[in-house]
Amino acid sequence: MLDVHGFVNTTNACNLFVVRKGEVWTSTGDYCMNGITRGKVIDLCLANGIPVFQRNFTLVDTYSADVVFLTGTFGAQTPVGIIDGRRIGDGQMTERLRGLYKGLVSA
Repeated sequence: MLDVHGFVNTTNACNLFVVRKGEVWTSTGDYCMNGITRGKVIDLCLANGIPVFQRNFTLVDTYSADVVFLTGTFGAQTPVGIIDGRRIGDGQMTERLRGLYKGLVSA
């Protein structure tokens, strides 16, 4: 979903992240629910030297992303394969974050 300024923010129940050139982006949180899983993914990035930014980005930015994934309580980190009929790349970052998150919740 887009916020009131047209930036990508969230879905109806999950937070959205994009990965571009090794950087993880998520919205600023101004117009979305600041989910617990979202926060944990941000914390995991910071703790593991993964550049993470809370910033505004457009739908066009998602089309050229290396990876797009959703975070949520039930889905943890769920990759997104297609946005508006455009295939989104897949990469190692989602799997890396899934592994780090699994280690966090299994401890």
